[in-house]
Amino acid sequence: MGDMANNSVAYSGVKYSVKDSNHGDFGITLEELRNLMELRAADALHKIQECYGDVYGICARLKTSPNEGDLLPADGVLIQGNDLKIDESSLTGESDQVKKMLDRDPMLLSGTHVMEGSGRMVVTAVGINSQTGIIFTLLGAGGDDEEEKKEKEKKEKKSKKQDGTIENRNKAKAQDGAAMEMQPLKSEDGGDGDEKKRNNMPKKEKSVLQGKLTKLAVQIGKAGLLMSAVTVIILVLYFVIDTFWVQKRPWLAECTPIYIQYFVKFFIIGVTVLVVAVPEGLPLAVTISLAYSVKKMMKDNNLVRHLDACETMGNATAICSDKTGTLTMNRMTVVQAYINEKHYKKIPEPEAIPERTLSYLITGISVNSAYTTKILPPEKEGGLPRHVGNKTECALLGLILDLKRDYQDIRNEIPEETLYKVYTFNSVRKSMSTVLKNADGSFRIFSKGASEIVLKKCFKILSATGEPKVFRPRDRDDIVKTVIEPMASEGLRTICLAFRDFPAGEPEPEWDNENDVVTGLTCIAVVGIEDPVRPEVPDAIRKCQRAGITVRMVTGDNINTARAISLKCGILHPGEDFLCLEGKEFNRRIRNEKGEIEQERIDKLWPKLRVLARSSPTDKHTLVKGIIDSTVSEQRQVVAVTGDGTNDGPALKKADVGFAMGIAGTDVAKEASDIILTDDNFSSIVKAVMWGRNVYDSISKFLQFQLTVNVVAVIVAFTGACITQDSPLKAVQMLWVNLIMDTLASLALATEPPTESLLLRKPYGRNKPLISRTMMKNILGHAFYQLVVVFTLLFAGEKIFDIDSGRNAPLHAPPSEHYTIVFNTFVMMQLFNEINARKIHGERNVFEGIFNNAIFCTIVLGTFIVQILIVQFGGKPFSCSELTVEQWLWSIFLGMGTLLWGQLISTIPTSHLKFLKEAGHGTQKEEIPEEELAEDVEEIDHAERELRRGQILWFRGLNRIQTQIRVVNAFRSSLYEGLEKPESRSSIHNFMTHPEFRIEDSETHIPLIDDTDAEDDAPTKRNSTPLPPSPNKNNNAVDSGIHLTTDLNKSATSSSPGSPLHSLETSL
Repeated sequence: MGDMANNSVAYSGVKYSVKDSNHGDFGITLEELRNLMELRAADALHKIQECYGDVYGICARLKTSPNEGDLLPADGVLIQGNDLKIDESSLTGESDQVKKMLDRDPMLLSGTHVMEGSGRMVVTAVGINSQTGIIFTLLGAGGDDEEEKKEKEKKEKKSKKQDGTIENRNKAKAQDGAAMEMQPLKSEDGGDGDEKKRNNMPKKEKSVLQGKLTKLAVQIGKAGLLMSAVTVIILVLYFVIDTFWVQKRPWLAECTPIYIQYFVKFFIIGVTVLVVAVPEGLPLAVTISLAYSVKKMMKDNNLVRHLDACETMGNATAICSDKTGTLTMNRMTVVQAYINEKHYKKIPEPEAIPERTLSYLITGISVNSAYTTKILPPEKEGGLPRHVGNKTECALLGLILDLKRDYQDIRNEIPEETLYKVYTFNSVRKSMSTVLKNADGSFRIFSKGASEIVLKKCFKILSATGEPKVFRPRDRDDIVKTVIEPMASEGLRTICLAFRDFPAGEPEPEWDNENDVVTGLTCIAVVGIEDPVRPEVPDAIRKCQRAGITVRMVTGDNINTARAISLKCGILHPGEDFLCLEGKEFNRRIRNEKGEIEQERIDKLWPKLRVLARSSPTDKHTLVKGIIDSTVSEQRQVVAVTGDGTNDGPALKKADVGFAMGIAGTDVAKEASDIILTDDNFSSIVKAVMWGRNVYDSISKFLQFQLTVNVVAVIVAFTGACITQDSPLKAVQMLWVNLIMDTLASLALATEPPTESLLLRKPYGRNKPLISRTMMKNILGHAFYQLVVVFTLLFAGEKIFDIDSGRNAPLHAPPSEHYTIVFNTFVMMQLFNEINARKIHGERNVFEGIFNNAIFCTIVLGTFIVQILIVQFGGKPFSCSELTVEQWLWSIFLGMGTLLWGQLISTIPTSHLKFLKEAGHGTQKEEIPEEELAEDVEEIDHAERELRRGQILWFRGLNRIQTQIRVVNAFRSSLYEGLEKPESRSSIHNFMTHPEFRIEDSETHIPLIDDTDAEDDAPTKRNSTPLPPSPNKNNNAVDSGIHLTTDLNKSATSSSPGSPLHSLETSL
C-alpha cells in the first residue's frame, strides 16, 4: 500500500515554486510534454527511454512554469508544503492570500494561483469534477447528459404534481440525487443519446426586441395580406360587373387573352400592395443595426459574444457588480500616508519628503519584505503591472515606485544572503523585522506591522525635518485618533514602518530574544493600504443612476470594506435608506422555516438592497434570479451582471446580460458572459448601455419611416385601384419605393451613432411598445399630409400642371407625365421624411448631428440621384415620362413640405391625443399557448436544476475524496502524526462547508497587516460557540430539498478525527 501511495503521489504531485533555488533538476516543460503526446506507441516509448529513462523519470521531473503565480490545474490535497500561500480570489473574490497547512487547510483548488512557497499534492479531481469543472457545469457547459434526462424529469414533474406534498417532493429529489451519485457523468447510450439530443434541443429564447418585432411584423403582414386580397377582389369584381353587366358585353373567345391580361394586371397590383405592406426590411434593419453596433462597440472595448446582448443592454434596469477587479483594481495600493508629522491624503511628491526620511523609508520597505515579492511588467499591453507575492508587501513596493525610486537597486546592494537576521511575519506579534549589519560593525533593524502594535514599541518619531524626536504615549494616542482611526473608518489597512540603530561600541544584543530587540523603535511612517476604486468608476455609476439603472455590489469581501468601497463608488450615499447585508443574513431573510427560498421574501428585500457582502456564488445567483423573476415593480427587471472571477460564472449565465473582464477575468467568467470588457473598465458598460439604447432607437426610427410609407403606399394603391381600376404607382415603381424604404432606409437609419442624451432617460423595459404614442402621431400625421398631396395630384394634377390626365388609360398606353409627377412627388416626400424619422421623441431639430452619420448622407444623396435617372431616363420599364425643371421643382417643394409639416406635428402635445394607441408590445403571458407555457416553466426551473446538479457533483467529489483519503493517510502516516483537528475557515472549501461564516459587526475592527495569517494561527471566536442545527444549514442548497449538514463533532467511518478532511464530512 505504501508503494502504491508513493507511486500515485509521484505521478500526481507537482512541485510549485516561486524560488529559483527550488527548481532542482526539473527539466521537462509543458511544450515538451505536448510534443510527447503527439507521438504514438513505439515512437513515444523510444522517446521516453531516450530522454527521460522511464515514465517515473518524467514524473520526477515535472514542473509548471517557473514564474510566480502558477495556476493549479486540478483539485487536490496537500501532502507536503513549505510556507504555501494560495490566491483564491478567482474563486472567492477575497483579495487576501490563503495559507495552506497540513493541519489547518490542506485543500488545493483548481483555478487558483500559487503565490508563495512550494508543495506537493495528491490530485483528487480533474476536469468536470474539479471546482472549476463544477462551476462550468452550473453554467451548462458540461451538462451533456442534461438533455438525455429531459423526459425523465417531465415524468417526475407530473408525479410531483399528483403527490402535491413538499415532503414527497424533497424525498424524490433526494432519491434522484442519490441515484445520480451512482451514475457515470457521461451517457453510455452512444448514438441513441445523440439522436435524443438532436430531437430535444431547446429552442433558443428570442430577445426582447426580436419578440416585439416578430409580433409587429406578423400583425402588419396580416393587414397587408387582407388589403391586397381585397384590392384584387374589388378590381376583378369591378371589371366583371362593368364589362359584362353594365356594358352588357358577351364573353367572346377571341377576347379571352385580353381579359386574362387584365386579370394578370389586377393580380400584379395585388401582389404589389402585399409587397409594399409586408415590412420584410425589419429583420434586415435589426441585423444591420446590431452588426454595426457590435463593430463599433469593439472600438469602445466591448467584445460582444452574443448579438442580442447588445440590444438587451439598452433595456437594463439593474447592474449587479462584483467588487474585486471590477469596481476596484484588484491590487492593494498605498493611498494615504503619515510622514514627518504630516497626514497626506494622496501619495506626496518625493521632493516634499526630506532625503533622510526617504532613505529610511525606501531601504526599510525594500529589505524588510520577502525578496520573492515583486512588481513585474504587465502581461498584456494596456494592462496593469503584475503583483507577485504578498499583496500587502506589493502595495509597499508600489509606494516606492510612486516615489520615483527603484526597490530592486536596494535589493541588489543588499542581497538576501547578507541579511543578518529576519523575524518573519507572525500573527501573534503582527509584525516583521529584518536586521542589517553595517560595515562599521553597527546594526540597524527595520520593522513593519500593524500600526497599533508597532507604535507601542516606538519611543521616537521622525520630525518634519527628518530628525528623530521623542514620541510620548500622549503623542501616540493623538496619532491613533487623528490618523489611524480615520484611515480605518475608510476601510484602509494601516501599517507602521519603523527602525532602530544599535551603535558599534555597544555589546551585541541577544538576537533570539525578539522582544528586547524589536523595541525602542523610531517611527518612519504610517501608511493606509486598500484595494482602490478604479478612477473611472464613480462617474460611470453616476451616469448609470441618471439613466435609471440601479447599481448593486455583490462581493465575497467583508462588509466593512464593501460598505467603504460602495460609498467611494457612489453606490451608497450618506443618509440614504438602503440595505447592506452579509450573505448569511441575506439567506436568513429569504428562506422560510424549511430552508426554502421564497420569491415574496426576496421581493421585500431586493428593491432596497445595494451591497451584499460575504456572499457565496450561489447567493449571487439567487439574488440575480430573484430580481429577474420579481413581479413587484411595474415592469420586469432586466439585470446585467459584471464579474471577473470563477465564482461569478453562474450569475453571469443567469443574468440577461453578463459582462466579464477581458484582462483580469478567468476563462469560466468569459465563457459564461455575453459581453467581454477588453479594458476591464466599468465605464465601458455605460457605452454598452448607450449602444443598446441606440439599437432600440434605430429600430424605432426605421419603423416610424417605414410604416408611414406603408400606410400611404397601401392606401394610394388600394384607393387608386378601386376608383380608377389602376394603381397610380406601378409595380416597378412600387418595388423601387420598397427598396428605398426597406434596404436603403434600414442602412441609413440603423447606423445612427449614439449620443449622451440617450442616458438622460429611463430604460424602456420589456413591455414598452416599439411604437410609442409620439411615433404613432408622427406616422399618422405625415401619412395624412402625403395622402392629401398624392390624391390632390392624382385627381387634380392635370389641371394644376396643364397636362394630359393619366387616369383611365388603356391597357398598353405609354407612360404619362401626370402619373410620373405623382410617383416623383411621392418619392421626394419619402426622402425628406427620412430626415424627419431621425427623431422619435418629438425633438424639433431633425438635422442635429446629421453630418456625423456619413452613411445616412450618402444614401439620401444617392437615392436622389438614382431617382433623377429613373424619371428622366427610365422610360417604359419604369412607367416614367421625362419631367420639366418646373415640375421637378414642384415635386421637391412638395417633398420639403414634410419637414415643415413635421414642425407643425411637433407642436401638438401627445398627451392631448388620447385616442392614439401604442403598437409593438412584447408577448404577454396570457397570449402564450399552454404547451409553450409548460416549456417556459421548465426554462425557469432549468437554472435551479443546474444548481442541483452542481450540488450532486459536489457530493460526488466529496465521496471520491473520502475514498482516496486512505491513500493519503497511508502515504502521510510515516511522515506526519498527531494532526490537530482543522479549524481554519479562510479558504473557499471551508467557506462553503461552514455556512455560518460571518464577521462580528459589533466589534470595531481596524484592518491589520494580514488578517488571513491571524486567522490561520489563532482560533477565532466564531469557532468556539457551537451553532444550533437548522434546516438552513448550508447556503448552497438552493431550494433543492438536499440539505448538506456539516458534522463537527462526529467522525464518519471513512476518515479519522485526525484527517485533514475531517471538516468536509457530510451526510445526506
